[in-house]
Amino acid sequence: MRALWGGRMDRDYLSDALTLLGGWTREGQQIKRTLILDDTQHAALTERVKIIADALHLRPEIRRLDGHTQIKIGPRDAGEITEGEVTLAARIEDVYRAVTSPS
Repeated sequence: MRALWGGRMDRDYLSDALTLLGGWTREGQQIKRTLILDDTQHAALTERVKIIADALHLRPEIRRLDGHTQIKIGPRDAGEITEGEVTLAARIEDVYRAVTSPS
């Protein structure tokens, strides 16, 4: 999945991308997702996301809260959300499906 970022400036491509990425919401200059995972699934997701994030040179915030996994992705320098950050969110969705699918 790829969102168009160039071209017509009258479209909000971030909103379009978030529409395709069900469950992700915008919170200020970050995008956020909360997942229901057990501890084993959380560990598997965290390890896989770390590999993807390293390849994209991004640092998502992943934390465990009351049986939920909360993920936040956004620029560290108060800039705009980039295509890379939306790409990471899409890859996280792939990982989420992989770690929660029955074996």
